[in-house]
Amino acid sequence: MGDDDVLIRVEYAGVGSWDALEREGEYEGYFNVPAPFPYVLGWDGAGTVAAVGRNVTRFDLGERVYAATMPMPRGGFYAEYGVVEAEFVARVPDRMPTAQAGAMAWDALTALSGLDLLGLRPGETLMIFGASGGVGHMAVQLARHAGLRVLAVASGDDGVALAQRLDADHAVDGRKTDVFSAALEFAPDGLDAALVTVGGETAERSLRAVKNSGRIALPNGVVPELVTSPGSPVSYYDGDRSRSATDRLNAIIEASSFEVHIAQSFPTERVRDAHRALNDHYVGKLALRVG
Repeated sequence: MGDDDVLIRVEYAGVGSWDALEREGEYEGYFNVPAPFPYVLGWDGAGTVAAVGRNVTRFDLGERVYAATMPMPRGGFYAEYGVVEAEFVARVPDRMPTAQAGAMAWDALTALSGLDLLGLRPGETLMIFGASGGVGHMAVQLARHAGLRVLAVASGDDGVALAQRLDADHAVDGRKTDVFSAALEFAPDGLDAALVTVGGETAERSLRAVKNSGRIALPNGVVPELVTSPGSPVSYYDGDRSRSATDRLNAIIEASSFEVHIAQSFPTERVRDAHRALNDHYVGKLALRVG
């Protein structure tokens, strides 16, 4: 543990599709960082401060915190303790349960960064494709908080119900609905923007509903990748996990009804079941109970 680090006693960790890919070795060499064993997964986590480095003054022992980390080279949050540079650690908002905070960081910050990139004004129209997934359902809430008109393209009846509960202006099931037609009905002059969190043919067809003067944002890692080029400019991006980003996120959480929908939570000894569940249909996030 370094002078600028925080040691977190982990209570909850997020479980994401990238964890399974990483487990299978897909990230080997991806970040130009060695990946020796023992290798600890877990990009998101929350718990309490167990210790701080000598240069860290803004956290107290025992304080609830969450963080977005990278498992290389010091290990992730599938463990009793995690070490993270203080810049990437934030207090858990008072109104948020630790379980939700543990599965939140990367998804919420990726959603927030995507909305920043699109730079929409209140009243403009945004299609969120994958609106019932991790990034997507958080993006719905952040977009509505910003005053945007949101068309949520979700998965399944439960996904539509979640998007509606989170105050999307209109929600459709991307597996059953002609999304392109629904988008033009929602915004007859064309959508101002789209945030795409899952790819595929349906997503590509639906992007034709975005104005030529509009904007499209995709987080890096969205699959399948776009095969055809839509008429609007496309930007690929990574989530910002800096202190300024988490400060903004926390301010929104405190000022709104923002939540992280946890579909299912697994104890550490059932981590295999958690990873198997990634292949099943679910909405929101999966979580691991560590502490």
